[in-house]
Amino acid sequence: MTSDRRFVIVGGGLAAAKLAEALRDNDFDGAVTVIGAEEHLPYERPPLSKEHLAGKKSLADFTTDPAPWYRDHHIDLRLGTTVTAIDPVAKTVTLPDDSTLSYTKLALATGSTPRRVPIPGADAPNVYTLRTIEDSDTLIGLFGTARRLVIIGAGWIGMEVAAAARAHQVEVSIVETAELPLLAALGPEMGTVFADLHRAHGVEFHFGAQVTEILTHDEVATGVRLGDGTVIDADAVLVAIGARPNIELAADSGLAVDGGVLVDASLGTSNPDIVAVGDIAEQLHPVLGRRIRVEHWANALNQPAVAAATMLGKSASYDRMPYFFTDQYDLGMEYTGYAAPGDYAQVVVRGDLAKREFVAFWVDADNRVLAGMNVNIWDVTDRIKELIGEQVDPVRLADTSAPL
Repeated sequence: MTSDRRFVIVGGGLAAAKLAEALRDNDFDGAVTVIGAEEHLPYERPPLSKEHLAGKKSLADFTTDPAPWYRDHHIDLRLGTTVTAIDPVAKTVTLPDDSTLSYTKLALATGSTPRRVPIPGADAPNVYTLRTIEDSDTLIGLFGTARRLVIIGAGWIGMEVAAAARAHQVEVSIVETAELPLLAALGPEMGTVFADLHRAHGVEFHFGAQVTEILTHDEVATGVRLGDGTVIDADAVLVAIGARPNIELAADSGLAVDGGVLVDASLGTSNPDIVAVGDIAEQLHPVLGRRIRVEHWANALNQPAVAAATMLGKSASYDRMPYFFTDQYDLGMEYTGYAAPGDYAQVVVRGDLAKREFVAFWVDADNRVLAGMNVNIWDVTDRIKELIGEQVDPVRLADTSAPL
């Protein structure tokens, strides 16, 4: 290294790896240190509930970079360790042995942690969450032994695990406090599509319900009890009620936080020498004109290029629209844009809803497209991106004989 500058990246996932890549791609010749809590090389997380859980990919297939890449690019990769404190005045991070490491610029990519349920029985050994490769491997093993699985939560993780479990003939019951799955993400119109999909594959739903106790015998979970007294037997329970961003380090160091670490369009925090990316970044989005925090793969993949430029003193702005995807049974879907509950006036469907081959558009009261989702129809994502923010004729938009 020819520079005495050191950039430290706190986090060991996809965002951290991509940030290290981006720094070297921008010819940064100072020291780069990546500090990650897991023992594994940084890897992508979507396969944990998708291809890996389905037995189609191994960890090596979704590890971001092989070990030689870090060596060849002079990345100081410290796995199996954490940062316990940040001193933004001295510009140091503290490690578990109380040693400190100085930084010139700091990036926070600390990700998120699955939420737990504060109820009796939640600490039983066969009550699981899904966040790491070990968690995914445990579920794979479970599919070979368990007959009945209860999933608490009907979000993306819960629904994807349900699909994988049904492929192994595991009986699945999903308990959800809302009236439909994926309600906050997609609204009732598309939530119904996913409810029908899973029912057609044998999943049992308990909507408008809450688990008040995980029943145990000899300290092992045997089922759940709902608020109305209903008991659902199970060999295992998966808690999939979302995740909380790991913002404690940021908050303790005096950075501005709310639901996440507050960042501007350049992903800079309230401290000029610190950026934040991925799950924890609550960004003032330059196109949407509002703060959003998105816990999806696309942000972890794409935000680091902007964060690297910001760390290097270059002008940069992260203006990509949120994007995520899912594969459940024979349904493949991509979603682009942002339509929060209450933002849209209608959902315009173009295609065959019954066959689950369609494009859905979330449109506001002024007939402007907020978001689009293609289901089992491909190569239209770029066009959906172009339509976001445009004023449309909903009738024409739904007409498959008219060009999209």
